[in-house]
Amino acid sequence: MLVSDFKTLGLIGGVLVLLAIASAVAQILARRTDSGLDRAIVDTFRRRVRSWWVLYALLAFAFFVHPTATIVLFFFISFWALREFITLTPTRPGDQRTLFWVFVVCTPAQFVLVGLKQYELYSILIPVYAFLLIPAGIALSGDAKRFLERTAKIQSGLLISVYCLSFAPALLTVDLPKLPSGFEDPYRHARLLFFFVLMTQLSDALQYAWSQIPNKHLVVPEISPTRSWEGLFGGTASAMLLGGALWWATPFQGADWWMAAVMSGVISVMAFAGGLSMSAIKRDRGVHDYGTLVEGHGGVLDRIDSICFAAPVFFHLTRLWANWVISAQSQTLS
Repeated sequence: MLVSDFKTLGLIGGVLVLLAIASAVAQILARRTDSGLDRAIVDTFRRRVRSWWVLYALLAFAFFVHPTATIVLFFFISFWALREFITLTPTRPGDQRTLFWVFVVCTPAQFVLVGLKQYELYSILIPVYAFLLIPAGIALSGDAKRFLERTAKIQSGLLISVYCLSFAPALLTVDLPKLPSGFEDPYRHARLLFFFVLMTQLSDALQYAWSQIPNKHLVVPEISPTRSWEGLFGGTASAMLLGGALWWATPFQGADWWMAAVMSGVISVMAFAGGLSMSAIKRDRGVHDYGTLVEGHGGVLDRIDSICFAAPVFFHLTRLWANWVISAQSQTLS
């Protein structure tokens, strides 16, 4: 128990120190006019630091409350993100009844099933049942104008903002292998969630930093003027090094310490895919941000786009690893 306390406090304290240093650097750069740095880059860095403090507070929340409260917290984040997405994609009066079921039934049901650890149900509720309900509900309205477009918009919002994001708090429900020491560690799941969100945000920051080098090669300049191949590869490599250094804070310990680095690389790649995909949606809609809830840095969906894309992949890979290790442990005991 004492060891797990040290791990938890070390992880939280380390992030707190990094945020304090980042805040100090941001203030110094903001006051200096002769630094030679682009002011737009400095302002972006300051906004990111402010939003990181908000995310840090939410992550720390996961350590000190019951897991149910953490799942409820993610439900509200998901609900607001879906609201931003739907607001960005205009609907017709015939869609209102379907949207009611999406917001009032499907979204809370997804997180209730996560809290009840019903993987067989929450893994298919939205991509099967909700996705069938949406076109049927819109068809019942009798309005066939742009039917496919309207259906796809609602399905995409529900998939990204609710289904994918729900796999982040679902990490609290994964059956993890027993520790080699035999001691119980009540903070393992909370640290796993903390590690995931931390590495996602660090990947975003590292990719942005690597993209500032001269003579960069943009991936898709028509969609994102800042995401480059240098940012993707440099940020992913850096994230793998940091993730590997934090192996002690994850369940990927002992002989599987290298899994922390591999998982960090997967998180970084999926975070890149999420940011690029959501940027494409904003370009299609002709907007700069999804909302204005997060002061100085757009809406909620602007801050969790990378988390939404990385969460289901990280969850399933972690679950696959855990099942494999548990099976190996069972065979050893038998």
